[in-house]
Amino acid sequence: MKHTKHHNQIRIIGGTYRGRRLYFSDADGLRPTPDSVRERLFNWLGQDLTGQAVLDLFGGSGALGVEAASRHARKVVVVENNRKTLANIQNNVRELELAQIETVVSDGLSYLKQGRECFDTVFLDPPFNWQQWPELFELLKGRLNRGAMVYIEAGRLPEIPEWLAVYREGKAGMSKFALLAYEEEPSEL
Repeated sequence: MKHTKHHNQIRIIGGTYRGRRLYFSDADGLRPTPDSVRERLFNWLGQDLTGQAVLDLFGGSGALGVEAASRHARKVVVVENNRKTLANIQNNVRELELAQIETVVSDGLSYLKQGRECFDTVFLDPPFNWQQWPELFELLKGRLNRGAMVYIEAGRLPEIPEWLAVYREGKAGMSKFALLAYEEEPSEL
């Protein structure tokens, strides 16, 4: 059952834009991260992301990327493959005047294959039926800065590669989520 009062809108829960609303359209597989989960995630990450480069690889509503920008991330890249969904994110970004958010229409794996930029925080919240985790992790490994944090939200958490350590994890409704810390392999002498 959907709550019609808040249908297709969510609020920013912290930072400069706290309380502002984001609007989005229905799309297959789109399920915004609930307020309580976003609040817990940003308590784990810290409320101030000043100077960080952030990647929201499966943009959806754009909430995770906008929350990062609201907390002063230097740059936020929001990747979304659904053009209508991306247009909603772009409208919200324009309305809030978030110049540090770059939006990209692309499949998440294609984006990782083509780009070179590295990130401090990465949000991975694909549709529940998405199954390409091993390939995603392989591509992601070369795109993380030292000490990067990776957030995963899924119906069932994937097998976590050895170079990512579970920092915190939780569950809300049908979603399971984990915040992982990037552990670089020691360089060989």
